[in-house]
Amino acid sequence: MSKFQVISSLSILAFIISGTYGLTALSSNQPTSNQPTSKNYIQVQLLGVNDFHGQLNKYQTVSGTKAGGAEYLAAYLKKYKQENQNTLLVHAGDMVGGSPPISSLFQDEPTIEFLNLLHFDVGTPGNHELDQGVDEMKRLIYGGFHGKTGYFQGANFSYISANIIDKKTGAPLLPPYVIKQIDGINIGFIGVVTTETNLYVLPENRKEVEITDEVSAINRTVKLLKEKGIKAIVVLAHVSAKSDQTGAFPQEYLVQMAPKIDKEVDVIFAGHSHDYANTVVDGKLIVQAYSYGKAFSQVNLKIDRQTKDVISKEAKIIVTSHDQIEPDQETVSLLNKYREKMGGSFQTIVGEIPEEISRIEDAKGESPLAKMVGESERKAMGVEMAFVHQGEMRQSLKKGKITIEDLYTDLPFGHSIRKVILTGDQIKLALEQQWRKDQENDLLQTVGLTYSWDPNAPIGRRIIAVKDMNGQDLQPTKEYEVAVSNYLASGGDDFTAFKQGRIVEFGPLVVTSLKDYIQQKYPRKIVLH
Repeated sequence: MSKFQVISSLSILAFIISGTYGLTALSSNQPTSNQPTSKNYIQVQLLGVNDFHGQLNKYQTVSGTKAGGAEYLAAYLKKYKQENQNTLLVHAGDMVGGSPPISSLFQDEPTIEFLNLLHFDVGTPGNHELDQGVDEMKRLIYGGFHGKTGYFQGANFSYISANIIDKKTGAPLLPPYVIKQIDGINIGFIGVVTTETNLYVLPENRKEVEITDEVSAINRTVKLLKEKGIKAIVVLAHVSAKSDQTGAFPQEYLVQMAPKIDKEVDVIFAGHSHDYANTVVDGKLIVQAYSYGKAFSQVNLKIDRQTKDVISKEAKIIVTSHDQIEPDQETVSLLNKYREKMGGSFQTIVGEIPEEISRIEDAKGESPLAKMVGESERKAMGVEMAFVHQGEMRQSLKKGKITIEDLYTDLPFGHSIRKVILTGDQIKLALEQQWRKDQENDLLQTVGLTYSWDPNAPIGRRIIAVKDMNGQDLQPTKEYEVAVSNYLASGGDDFTAFKQGRIVEFGPLVVTSLKDYIQQKYPRKIVLH
């Protein structure tokens, strides 16, 4: 088992507060100067990204400072890599999927090209890498032909996953691990993806594979690495984790898993929840750098040359603040290439909104943007009611002029609308499926109906009453016309009740219905000179 070196008195405080030995996240954005080699040990730097989602040309705000964007992320990673020749670049999944047009319009090839440009060393798929099916994920990794984009060379770095199992062979679809050698020291990397993939990826897009238990897959692979004499082991886990800025109060699924994971594992890069994590649980350093490239994880390992084991480890989560660095020009050239390919149509203004329409749920669990999307779907299909899942939307709609690119960035999945016939009982069942055992609530956004529920009732029996838009109780056997996305109609997010309905009409893209709605309700203001 690797020994952990005490980093600071704040870490001890975090241990006292939370019962878990936590690492302090240092706030400095300056690279740590490392002496990479000595007679007794080597200093290895791991730079990690998670949940980038193809946000090549999109910027974020962190504590009031502008951050993110591929050209700034690249500048930071290159700068830190120059500080230590013993550096590896890694990612923990969802680098593609839910991407804005500059990436999604080209089957997310631009994002893989960006990772190639930075010379990433190893990554693992997240659930969104499977959004368009197993074959398309493999094409982006290994290269191949697509009718829309032609031939693509694929990724020039390793992709690993120990728990995406090929149903035909019973073996991992991708290599479960890879060994990277630095200055004579072997470091083993293991990849896993959350089993929640079974909820979020449509069955037809994962029918060739089975997503198995993360802990079992990690421990099985650790055993293989230990048999090869590997003692420095890093896991790339597209599984959620979270802590406060001092490393205290660790939570989420990965934190629960950590004590069950083999003690030879030294570091786990987390993902999926888009949160901040920099903590230690059961001797394992766990990091997650928010999402969308607005930060990255810097992990420094000191490895004993004789024992080949990690003797100390520390981490920082570094925000990619624009005011701290100049953009990387090589990446700027890449972005300009794809901006030209996109053309000008995506800058067409479809409307002008007087105030921001937030995707964030309020205290009642309602999202103003989701309500707007639902109303646009209801009107597009001429039905009584509509249901929208929160994961459909990726950002709020800003105040002011709204472009086609804004809408495709907000609704990037290409989902289309279905008119479905459901009975009152089936609608009630769909509402009951918002609450699940051992999982967070997954509240649907509804238009054209209201309902009351008892939060203290057992799961599956919480809905008290459901009423239509006229205030009448839904009748158990009466049939109602409902608008939902093809994702929900197929049972996405485990809302299996919608699959019980009859699809009677195929409608436009969800993004098209929202565009039409905005054009009607919020037409662009024409200024006469």
